[in-house]
Amino acid sequence: MDLVIAFALIVLLFAVLGSGLWIGLSLLAVALIGMEVFTQRPVGDSMMLTIWGSTSSWTLTALPLFLWMGEILFRSKLSDDMFKGLAPWLDRLPGRLLHTNVVGCTIFAAISGSSAATCATIGKITLPELKKRGYPDDIAVGTLAGAGTLGLLIPPSIIMIVYGVAANVSIAKLFLAGVIPGLLLAALFMGYIVVWALFNKDKVPAADAAMTFGEKLYASRHLIPVVSLIALVLGGIYSGIATATEAAALGVGGALILAKIEGSLDWARFKEGLVAACRVYCMIGLILAGAAFLTLAMGFIGLPRHLAEFIGALHLAPFNLMLLLIVFFIILGCFLDGISMVVLTIAVLLPTVEAAGFDLIWFGIFIVLVVEMAQITPPVGFNLFVLQGLTRRDVTWIARTAMPLFFLMIAAVMTTYFFPDVVLWLPRRMQG
Repeated sequence: MDLVIAFALIVLLFAVLGSGLWIGLSLLAVALIGMEVFTQRPVGDSMMLTIWGSTSSWTLTALPLFLWMGEILFRSKLSDDMFKGLAPWLDRLPGRLLHTNVVGCTIFAAISGSSAATCATIGKITLPELKKRGYPDDIAVGTLAGAGTLGLLIPPSIIMIVYGVAANVSIAKLFLAGVIPGLLLAALFMGYIVVWALFNKDKVPAADAAMTFGEKLYASRHLIPVVSLIALVLGGIYSGIATATEAAALGVGGALILAKIEGSLDWARFKEGLVAACRVYCMIGLILAGAAFLTLAMGFIGLPRHLAEFIGALHLAPFNLMLLLIVFFIILGCFLDGISMVVLTIAVLLPTVEAAGFDLIWFGIFIVLVVEMAQITPPVGFNLFVLQGLTRRDVTWIARTAMPLFFLMIAAVMTTYFFPDVVLWLPRRMQG
């Protein structure tokens, strides 16, 4: 009966989303109906506490700060300088400056730990520059949607911390375990760009004039401000001096100082950047609030628990179990955020996973990879919403452009299953 109710709510969610209502309000409306009709819980109190809890998190404070940092970079010469510094090294690769999406997201993922922050910040920098240079919108947006998910996999990662606490495994080992899969996924994304460019040579703008190695090194001086900013944020996090949120504040301060030194920051641009960051964060915040309340409603109805118990009762072979868990988490990720997926299901799934012989460190990276897929899967793919706010494009169009990268993520999951040392090699070195 609970599954029938949950299915009815899912159909209702699709209907409301199709009506054109804002995503966040759609999630809130469906959750409100589910709580009011199918549970005995006090809806008003539950909604108030859930929305307040989801939007007042200290960790979440890093998101608007990183968004503001991206706006500052976008409105200053620093974003253009990043392209000047990267272009000589990437211009000879098939796909040329499209690789800045992947390289930029890989670097920023090591700063933010958030998929939404990575996608929004790098998108503010790269999308206008790629459009100005004549790169097609579909490949630019699609590769950014996929590469933005690296914010979950490359440490530090908020979802790894949640899983580590829930599964009682070492968070430090989880962080190490995410490094090689993260770089592997970035390499797969860049490989896709290369293949796309080889088959679409007419869509790739012409390369700039050839440069010697010395000239490339000299052009790399433009990267010094951005690299210094990254070093400031990363150094603050990994030295233990600052939390991710405090490091985000350092990043904003550093970006303001660099923009002022370069002479590209005035009062008008300062206000424009602040207002734009607030708008994007308000959009994301409303979605987070709606997703949190829908997660609560689904939890009370029992959908995640019943599905997890159903999977455990099947007693599948390890490979078949992994395939079913991929489908399970992708479907669940269509309607819940990644952290909620972990919190609601991990306690029920762990006995089944351990009985199948899966290493819990490996399983943590597996979950992160599958949650990454959910970030670009409609209707509740957060990266899709972020890019919708940046590009004003339809969510389904953005999802179609990101679909090839979705399949690359499946390939990455299969690689980690058949070659588990891709995940476990670094943690074992730590153990030794």
